[in-house]
Amino acid sequence: MGPVRLRHRRLPLQTGGLLPYLFTINEPDCYGALDLERKESLLFVPRVGDDAERWNGDRRPLEWYTKRYGVTATYWAHQMHAKLQERKVSKLYTLAGINHDSGLPVQTEPDFADIRQYEVDKTVLYPFLAECRLIKSKHEITLMRLGNLVSSQGHVYVMRHIKPGMTEIQCEALFKAWTCYFGASRHTAYPCICGSGGHGAILHYGHAGRPNDKVMADGERIVLDMGAEYSGYATDITRSYPVNGKFSKEQRLIHDAVLSAQRAVMAAMKPGVKWPDMHQLAERTILKHLIQMGVLHKGTGTVEETVEQMMKVYLAAVFMPHGLGHLVGLLVHDVGGFTDEHKRGETPGLKWVRCGRPLQAGMTITVEPGIYFNDGVIRKALENEQQAKWINQTRLKDFMGSGGVRLEDDVLVTETGCENLTVLPETADEIEEVMAHKHK
Repeated sequence: MGPVRLRHRRLPLQTGGLLPYLFTINEPDCYGALDLERKESLLFVPRVGDDAERWNGDRRPLEWYTKRYGVTATYWAHQMHAKLQERKVSKLYTLAGINHDSGLPVQTEPDFADIRQYEVDKTVLYPFLAECRLIKSKHEITLMRLGNLVSSQGHVYVMRHIKPGMTEIQCEALFKAWTCYFGASRHTAYPCICGSGGHGAILHYGHAGRPNDKVMADGERIVLDMGAEYSGYATDITRSYPVNGKFSKEQRLIHDAVLSAQRAVMAAMKPGVKWPDMHQLAERTILKHLIQMGVLHKGTGTVEETVEQMMKVYLAAVFMPHGLGHLVGLLVHDVGGFTDEHKRGETPGLKWVRCGRPLQAGMTITVEPGIYFNDGVIRKALENEQQAKWINQTRLKDFMGSGGVRLEDDVLVTETGCENLTVLPETADEIEEVMAHKHK
């Protein structure tokens, strides 16, 4: 991507999703360009028509954009071809690619009337910028740390107001109210998941077909997966606890098992560690706890030997049917998790892991183990002879219908380990203490 002779200047051109990343701009229908030879940044903004002023406000002069966003120069979007010609540009690097996490193509591939007059390279820019986004700068880390503080405070606000008889969507409303009013976060990073009772076993509950509309009952547990978007950066945080603020014996057992898995992973995280290995560490920890509480049978050997036999038949994927975590940044499921060398896994459990590469300092990733009692998933396991033989169906009945537990924090990989950016109570005792101080 280095510059060539002036007459063949090369220019990366992009629009939409990465404008906040490269240009700190989050306005519609703008284009941004980097002139690599002159080391200049250019912004192209749409010209607002006379009639649009009454809807969108007074037109801003070009100088406003230049000063506001610190670019070298700003032009009207309809001048793009002429300005590129003035610079004798012949080749453009445009933003096009596939998000390896979601499998979806970039939604904002540049297109303008005269683009066909240029040699266009669609292969270089996206993977290059995905690698750039993988490692967060000091400024990005500051924004994500602030975003996590805002979201953490929003979660505590819900803890202090939740009670039986409320609806799930009221929890969503309380979280949004706090993060917007006190944190200036206008948007959430994703639809809020507020699953009480059995709904807690539905991983992405809260969608249009199941819109957080259940009335929460006394004694039920709720899974609250909610994160604000702060200055363009996503947060993704989950806490699970009883609606009435007091853990039952079984609720505490499951909560402690998930917390143990999360702590084991964070203690092992450091540069060079492979993320799929961390997923399996969480699985092994969860299996040990399920054996201890009698949900799973212990074999004739040691607990460790029994766990390895269970791992061979993918039993952990029955109770944690999702990956351990995903990269987080400008997107809640951010880019860069897979490479040609480090591909997505293919077996149950590993095929849901959303990052295949080893950890690097500067990466931000969620750590979100969980245990769920999902009727459909467990029914299939009981039909699988290799898995069913390990399950104590009598003890299992004590947990069926209770939903699930997920504990999720946003974590920064450091040079020597990791830093938890999320600031929230995590143990059952800590959560009970917070919830005891209810808003009157």
